[in-house]
Amino acid sequence: MLNQSRKVVLFSPPYDGRVFGPPLGLLSVASAIREHGFLPVVIDGAITPTFLEVVLREVKDAFAFGVSLLTGPMIRHAIAASRAVRAVRPDLPIIYGGWHPTLLTAQTLQEHFVDIIVRHQGEKTLSEILQRQSRGLSLDMVPGCWFKRDGKIIRNTDRPASALNTLPTPAYDLVDFESYARLTRGRKLPYATSIGCPYACNYCTDMVFYNRRFNPQSVANVVTEIVQLVKMHSLDEVALVDSNFLVDTRRALAVAEGFIRSDVKFRWTFQASTDLLCRLTDGQVRLLATSGVSHIGFGTESASPEILRKMHKGHQKIEDMFQAARKCGDAGIRVTFNLIFGYPGEEDRHRCETLRVMGEIAERFQNVTFSPNLFTPYPGIPIWPELREAGLSEPQSLEEWAAVGLGQAELPWLNQKALSQLTRSMSYFALANQLSKLTNSLHSGFRHEAVRLLQKPLHWRLKHQAFRVPVELWASMAQNWLVLRRSLLTGEGLGRQLKEVH
Repeated sequence: MLNQSRKVVLFSPPYDGRVFGPPLGLLSVASAIREHGFLPVVIDGAITPTFLEVVLREVKDAFAFGVSLLTGPMIRHAIAASRAVRAVRPDLPIIYGGWHPTLLTAQTLQEHFVDIIVRHQGEKTLSEILQRQSRGLSLDMVPGCWFKRDGKIIRNTDRPASALNTLPTPAYDLVDFESYARLTRGRKLPYATSIGCPYACNYCTDMVFYNRRFNPQSVANVVTEIVQLVKMHSLDEVALVDSNFLVDTRRALAVAEGFIRSDVKFRWTFQASTDLLCRLTDGQVRLLATSGVSHIGFGTESASPEILRKMHKGHQKIEDMFQAARKCGDAGIRVTFNLIFGYPGEEDRHRCETLRVMGEIAERFQNVTFSPNLFTPYPGIPIWPELREAGLSEPQSLEEWAAVGLGQAELPWLNQKALSQLTRSMSYFALANQLSKLTNSLHSGFRHEAVRLLQKPLHWRLKHQAFRVPVELWASMAQNWLVLRRSLLTGEGLGRQLKEVH
């Protein structure tokens, strides 16, 4: 007898770091399956401390349990919830989707608690899966999904990507905006106007997941929906989670012009590459600021041309970094430059060059902050053959991938001494940058001079790479003041995420 329930429990496990907003992917999927008569229940572990209790309560009368996840620590919570669900509802289909299951589908399906995987975009695929299962039909030939039958993995063909304009509006009505506002201390919302990026950076999962295809919503849809959401939920800020918002600069400017015409005031932020920002005139960057753009995150990664070539970032020019900082500074837009250290093939000279250039940018442009990170070997990235040759062991199970958080991987080309030196170098760079910003905010007086005196030993340490007995780091971390990582979406500090500065 078929299960007559139409409830589908969709779970987003909690993750490390600050909560910014609801899980957009699950809201999009929820909207799609609702159009086919299913009743989605979205549980966001990031704002639900008792998420396991809530999951177990909701699955009692559910038709299916879905989990969306990224690589990293959130996998542990996905495993715990799935095992608990399997124990109380062994008959319930458990469906995984999102970045990690798409990139490592077969490995993820080896887990006994995973029955089906939705690859890539999930809206149409999950809807078809649920419809077929509700009628007792097999999943053979359903594009976009792999599943298990009698212990054997069945690999269906992938489903072609759907244009974003053809997909339903995410189910924002399922969001408890007040809960997010309390946690984020503001009324913020992540939003995707496009997916994909045409560049081929060989450390990036995005190019694998989206195959370098840029898939945008129409300008009219973006402007209308965001303006309505801002007014309906009294939002202060909208963070565009697009991989590279400026891929189509004319479209980006049209969005900004649409916001200006709406006369609805709110801040918005996005990520982009410096070469695309530099295609805009100073006046066009000021137009972005007038429309509400308050922050832009740039994946600059390195200031060594040699390392940029290894990263397949030929589009990233050093002069563009300076120009992007200047253009944004003149327009009053804050900027965060992401930096990746410990990349395979990187030597001390490459790191010193990056720190030198970024230090010069920091001195010249007060709107710039930095987010230094250790290289993280995410699944599926094109550089994996080289990583294996360098001695890096690829995790062999879903549970092992849970240890691969940002900057947490063990890199065999960095011994403990080199890692300690690199970590301290990044920490001192971040501390010097924070003190520089403080100095400029004080303008003059005793405190101004006191901070300037504190900067001198930091600059000496960075110049000579002398990091023994890092008393300045100990003091700043004891006061919880040092910020190493920052959000590329908003520039907000994400805390002390590197392994050690002792």
